[in-house]
Amino acid sequence: MHPRTTITPQLRDWILTTTRDGHSVTEVLRLMKDNGYDPRQSRSIVAEVLKLPLAALNAPAPGALPRGLRTRHPEAPEVDVEGHLVGISLSVENPALRVLENLLDAEECDELIALAQPRLKRALTVASDGSNQVDQRRTSEGMFFTLNELPLVGRIEQRLATLLGMPVSHGEGLQILHYLPGQEYEPHFDWFDPQQPGYDTITAVGGQRVASVVMYLNTPAQGGGTAFPELGLTVTARRGAAVYFAYEGGDQQSLHAGLPVQRGEKWIATKWLRERPYGHSHTT
Repeated sequence: MHPRTTITPQLRDWILTTTRDGHSVTEVLRLMKDNGYDPRQSRSIVAEVLKLPLAALNAPAPGALPRGLRTRHPEAPEVDVEGHLVGISLSVENPALRVLENLLDAEECDELIALAQPRLKRALTVASDGSNQVDQRRTSEGMFFTLNELPLVGRIEQRLATLLGMPVSHGEGLQILHYLPGQEYEPHFDWFDPQQPGYDTITAVGGQRVASVVMYLNTPAQGGGTAFPELGLTVTARRGAAVYFAYEGGDQQSLHAGLPVQRGEKWIATKWLRERPYGHSHTT
């Protein structure tokens, strides 16, 4: 037995690697038990490493769904996605974060903006009860495409699916957002809080969010980057590039904000990924 256990770098790396390879938390806990770790201590260790609420690692209720899929993190220096080279210019491990260069080409950026412009409305956020709401923290305009709504949308969704090892069906619809000078999205998390009353409604289809991709469709004249306050990091908004980050529910390191545009305007496309299938492709 291991009566007193320090989370060594080796143990931390093993837990992260094992879960990224597709093994469930239950399997990780079983393997630790087989190797002499006290089950209660193991749950505390795994909860800390994966940034999960400890309650989430207790024995699941009858009929509870198993842990779903997780994304694959692209590795530097570049990834060939069916002939489209995506560069990785920055890598962070906690949380898993990558700055992706040339994810979209100039023509794709311009076409997304043109397609979205006529459909823009005040951007909404998800309320604690699962409904959509106007939120003063988010002052942009936006719209959603359904999955595979247009050939361009389908091509981008498939590129992300191949790059991140996550089926297209696990993605929410591609959202386009437009920010003018002074507009921003204050610090927030993309994952859903299990303690909120609307959690079961929000996650009934698709489960928890596990990763986000923010794609920059233009380069603002000044400002408009994506800040990660817990990391002391700001990713510059540059046309065609993107920031990808993965997380678990409760991960405080994934706190992020869309900084105010100071001059010019900002256009972004956002893709949120779920642990289980969320939607079906649009057919015509």
